[in-house]
Amino acid sequence: MKKLLLPLVVLFTLYGFTQENLSYQKPSAEILDLVDAPLAPSVLITDDGEYMIFRYRDAYKSIAELSETELRLAGLRINPKLNIGSRTNYYNNISLKKAGSSDEIQAKGLPQNPRLANFSWSPNQKKIAFTHTTNMGVEVWVLHLESAEVNKLTDATVNANMRDVINWFKDGESILVKMLPTDRKPLINTAASVPSGPTISSNDGKKAQNRTYQDLLKNPNDEFNFEQLARSELYKVNLDGSKTKWMDADMYSSINFSPDGNYVMVVNVEKPFSYLVPYRRFPSTTKMYQSDGSLVTTILHVPLIEDLPQGFMAVRTGMRNISWRNDKPATLVYAEALDGGDPENEVEFRDEVFEMDAPFTSKGKSLLKLTNRYYYIQWGNETMAVAYDYWWNNRSIKGYVFDPSDSTKPAKVVEDRNYQDVYSDPGVFVTKRSDYGTTVLSLDNASAYLIGDGYTKEGQFPFVDKINLATLAKDRMYTSKLEGKKENIIDYDVDEDKLLVRIESAVEYPNYYYKHLVKRKGAMQLTNFENPFKSIQDVHKEVITYKRDDGLELSATLYLPVGYDKEKKEKAPMILWAYPREYKDKNSASQNTQNPNEFTYPYWGSPIYWVTKGYAVLDDAAFPIIGEGDEEPNDTFRSQLVANGKAAIDAVDDMGYIDRNRVAVGGHSYGAFMVANLLSHSDLFAAGIARSGAYNRTLTPFGFQSEERNYWEAPEVYYTMSPFMHADKMKTPLLLIHGQADNNSGTYPMQSERYFNALKGLGATVRLVMLPKESHGYRAKESILHLLWEQDQWLEKYVKNKSESKKGIQLQPTIGKDR
Repeated sequence: MKKLLLPLVVLFTLYGFTQENLSYQKPSAEILDLVDAPLAPSVLITDDGEYMIFRYRDAYKSIAELSETELRLAGLRINPKLNIGSRTNYYNNISLKKAGSSDEIQAKGLPQNPRLANFSWSPNQKKIAFTHTTNMGVEVWVLHLESAEVNKLTDATVNANMRDVINWFKDGESILVKMLPTDRKPLINTAASVPSGPTISSNDGKKAQNRTYQDLLKNPNDEFNFEQLARSELYKVNLDGSKTKWMDADMYSSINFSPDGNYVMVVNVEKPFSYLVPYRRFPSTTKMYQSDGSLVTTILHVPLIEDLPQGFMAVRTGMRNISWRNDKPATLVYAEALDGGDPENEVEFRDEVFEMDAPFTSKGKSLLKLTNRYYYIQWGNETMAVAYDYWWNNRSIKGYVFDPSDSTKPAKVVEDRNYQDVYSDPGVFVTKRSDYGTTVLSLDNASAYLIGDGYTKEGQFPFVDKINLATLAKDRMYTSKLEGKKENIIDYDVDEDKLLVRIESAVEYPNYYYKHLVKRKGAMQLTNFENPFKSIQDVHKEVITYKRDDGLELSATLYLPVGYDKEKKEKAPMILWAYPREYKDKNSASQNTQNPNEFTYPYWGSPIYWVTKGYAVLDDAAFPIIGEGDEEPNDTFRSQLVANGKAAIDAVDDMGYIDRNRVAVGGHSYGAFMVANLLSHSDLFAAGIARSGAYNRTLTPFGFQSEERNYWEAPEVYYTMSPFMHADKMKTPLLLIHGQADNNSGTYPMQSERYFNALKGLGATVRLVMLPKESHGYRAKESILHLLWEQDQWLEKYVKNKSESKKGIQLQPTIGKDR
């Protein structure tokens, strides 16, 4: 009996514990080398092309950064000590490059240990302002492009908790800055405070069907803290650092100067607050001021928005989408619903668009009525502009050329299509910088210009079209047909005949170039970024197309393992990574938007790392879910998921590259939801990886993803689609990963925790990894390295070595098999 005791103790030690005290781990060297590759800078280019600004940053934060104090209030995440968003992405260096020069100029005078954000161009683009976050708070700094020198404008007293922190005055010599109010009260420590009573919510019978938002206010203490953190005083700060108060403390959410700089539209958040919706739907008042801070008029009062009609196309009544008309000095533009804001009401026109001139006290002048919901207007001049509307339910978008000076003239439809139909996309209009510093249509008499992505059944061929807005006749000026490369058209300067493009290939990092369409001169290279991922530059990459059992054509990008011999065709394990998308027609669902010449970039959430470990990877596999006519996509969600998965595996298996018995499936967010459903309702996969998903749809009862119906209208859909309800069917090893601070609507960390408990109770092979401090997307390097280690270990055990793992009991530590 004693001889049996030791083996039993060993087995109990190996398999009996369900909790692991594990420190952060690192993946293998092959993966780690790719993670540690340097990050190229982001690029800003002045409209005249004279300067390029390079902003450098680290690819990852540290877990220490994510562990800084954080308050989650009304949809915001705030560092209350520093007064800036706690998840702000920071840059740590700036350099410049002048047009025609090959030399990169380091910005002089940057602060030590820079944490730079909130970049804002001056009106003439000779300067750029930004914030720097110190250990004490937030400062404003300015970079002067001509001298490449940086200087500090304010102390660390800036309030960057809400948007529009920096707003330039028209002269470019001063900035309107949000500063901490002098009368701010100490925040309440909600964890230590003693409640004065219960928290009570009530409803007077109105329907208030809202998505499952996170980070909402929960009690009076949260309300108090939100108000203190949202309040700012507005100061006019000159470039020499001197300042004068412009406006007393209030909760300023939006600040917007008129094109001529003479007026400032300011939106204030007001009470009562809500425990159901984020601050963007709190009551607000829109006021108009002159640039000296004197009040002109109150434009609009908006009440608390908790009870919109049902549907994605529901809007509130009254003035909304207020903005400046870009081609005029000071004219407001706004929309009003003609259907009561309710998409269920049948009307000829959904929205009407108005304009209102200074001093903004007269009734608005009607510009046009729209068939669907107002989207936006691309302004041109006094007599020419292009308006867009859209309707989610049938995925339609329409563009209209109209005369803003004469509403009696009928608008001409310049675009009318399904916006998911990328093959018919006419492109976006080319704009230029107006005399006011705003963007307007780049017009040549009645002609405008369009830049398009150029997706076709035969491949991607970006283009530039010239379109006569009077006749709608088009002339193709340029089509990109670079062999073995992908060209993205960024902008076209019509006056200077300069086409700004970004060119890349599967092994060449994207770089910027100027081309000339009329003069047809050779391309001028502007940047020279090198490929930091040399270890995978020779990996075979191709876009494959294949058909689902119902004949629908699908596509995916296939990568073969490093060093793979295509002649021998050894059977490799494979990772399939995907994200399901809903469509209302088969034509759009079958279109291919993948380009084999796109640079291969292994970001933190990518499966590409595993080509270094002997795996084939099928990335971005098309997983369309289609519901045509009166049928909704989710009515047949599960069966279409399985059909998509089978088609993908069949396609690569038919090519002879993989062992179809060793295929893993992975996904993030709604992709994780996909993974759990696939493993529950098919036997196609050896294992799954599901990150930050939602698995019980009854916990999101008023809609999710593209589902408009609530639970009580379609209970069978919610039940059928929920992996949690079918946990007893799970027979495949599943790795669940979730950020403990997930802020995404519906994907509460509880979703993974409850699903894990259900699977555990039913005897499934499952592992749950909760990443401390991480949100819906993961940021800390420690978290990401551990994530990659977890995924690597899971794939090695249950996919690559699947056959071996079934041969008896292995006396070695498992990575979380729960029994």
